[in-house]
Amino acid sequence: MPPPPSLKARALRLVARREHSRLELERKLAAHASDSQELARLLDELQSHDLINESRVIESVMHRRAGRLGVARLRRELLDRGLDAPAVNAATQGLQDTEAQRALAVWQSRFGALPADARELGRQARFLASRGFAAELIRRLLKGRIDPVDGSGP
Repeated sequence: MPPPPSLKARALRLVARREHSRLELERKLAAHASDSQELARLLDELQSHDLINESRVIESVMHRRAGRLGVARLRRELLDRGLDAPAVNAATQGLQDTEAQRALAVWQSRFGALPADARELGRQARFLASRGFAAELIRRLLKGRIDPVDGSGP
């Protein structure tokens, strides 16, 4: 039986799959480190070689998730990864302008028809809220007050 991979090998395997923040790597590798100093040294080394890069993590998450999530959920996911709040706010600022279009696209792909009764209204509203879209936007969308062409409305 081969020996278990080293801490560095585990870290490199993780960063090869996708961008990770320092906090994410720390959480994932903590159980495999002999002590916290060893882990801190490894993370410092990875950061010095630009294998941990906050702006790339933000860009990666935004690229993968922005089309399906609202600003609130994206912001929460980025902050939960231990990323700097001002950088997260700056990155998500521009998404406010496309929030209605993204909510409409997510809603159309899942439902495509306005709710026929209160039960269905609640189901659709909960779905959109779980994706991080704002309550006012959800209300307007489910009342048919958002233009399906450009995502605008009163």
